[in-house]
Amino acid sequence: MSKNSKLILVKSIHTAVWLFFNAVIFYLLVAVIIGKIDQWVWICIGLIALEGLTLLVFKNVCPITLIARKYSNSEKDNFDIYLPNWLAKYNKLIYTTIVFIAILILGYRLFTR
Repeated sequence: MSKNSKLILVKSIHTAVWLFFNAVIFYLLVAVIIGKIDQWVWICIGLIALEGLTLLVFKNVCPITLIARKYSNSEKDNFDIYLPNWLAKYNKLIYTTIVFIAILILGYRLFTR
């Protein structure tokens, strides 16, 4: 398998993981907005915490990015994922903000029952 083929595979996997976490984050956000605090909300929070712990262990770099780095010398923010460069650049900021908002709403829902 060529380096380019390996990079395409890694980018595809990274994009699939990104899509999965989008579903997790947006389920969490919608659930807390509509007040549907169920076991899936807590599973989402656990998955997001696990992702955060992974980023903490890898010094704020996704381990998939480290794998992709073996196959590319690109300096672009989206060299390792199929996203627009601006979204790859601000991905952590955008989604951390959304999760923070969801957690605030969850806290409000839990303490105003």
